[in-house]
Amino acid sequence: MSQPPKPRGLGRGLSALLGDDEVIATVAPPPAAPHAEAPATARPPSPIRATLTLPIGHLRAGRMQPRTTFDEMDTLVDSVKEFGLLQPILVRPVAGQTDSYEIVAGERRWRAAQKAQLHEVPVVVRTMGDQDALQLGLIENLQRADLTAVDEALGYRRLSDEFKQTQEDIAKTVGKSRPHVANTVRLLDLPGAVQEMIRRGELSAGQARALIGLPDPLAVAQRAIDEKLTARDLERLGGELKPKAKGGRPRTAASSTAKSADTKALEKRIEEALGLKADLQLRGLGEQSLLTLEIRDFDQLDTVVERLTRR
Repeated sequence: MSQPPKPRGLGRGLSALLGDDEVIATVAPPPAAPHAEAPATARPPSPIRATLTLPIGHLRAGRMQPRTTFDEMDTLVDSVKEFGLLQPILVRPVAGQTDSYEIVAGERRWRAAQKAQLHEVPVVVRTMGDQDALQLGLIENLQRADLTAVDEALGYRRLSDEFKQTQEDIAKTVGKSRPHVANTVRLLDLPGAVQEMIRRGELSAGQARALIGLPDPLAVAQRAIDEKLTARDLERLGGELKPKAKGGRPRTAASSTAKSADTKALEKRIEEALGLKADLQLRGLGEQSLLTLEIRDFDQLDTVVERLTRR
């Protein structure tokens, strides 16, 4: 039987960052016995990641950790007490400090090991920069499918703001589509109180996206929770609320802000594909967008229809 396919691009992005063929521990192994003959440097690099055991106190939480909440750990703690840590923690040395390592991936397991009162934990040590540390932390958490959408969005924003990555770059690394990355980042436009509702699991990402651009997203979010409204319910409600926001009041943030570089890039791709001037606008209603094409005559219209209906 074939195994289920991995998420698109995720394995490749992780292996490219982690370097499966060259990842070996960068700390010294335990002192060799007096009768040992071959020095450690005489051995060729192992093609498999070398795992060491380090005192749990030598590890610290990662600065680039995308996760902000570590809830519901009782089951993991019980498992660690019974079986120990079955998967090593990925760490990197802290510059200028001896016996100090920052966690890149596996902080939840490290916290569980502390609660289970383990004294030592298995680790893989890898020297890497902040960008790789943030990307690996994101990938590990996305693989486990329990990272909140807000924390995911914050991770994407850090990659964009601090490391100047485009949404296309981020999408390729984490194995998601570019629209997924763009729509996830848009959740950060919501008020902090609504973002906390997402973190607590009271609102799904789909429900939250339907609130973006509404005049009072917090009030609508609370109504969604109280009345158990679905994302589709909220999209319809947003359509009703939008005209009220236009009646002499300022335009919503989603419609008034300048276009992002990614929106402009999409417009350019459409223009190059169709040979027509394109204008792409976010409607302020969840993920809804408006695409306008400038068509001079019926010949151009026929060309567009032919390309859109071509099988």
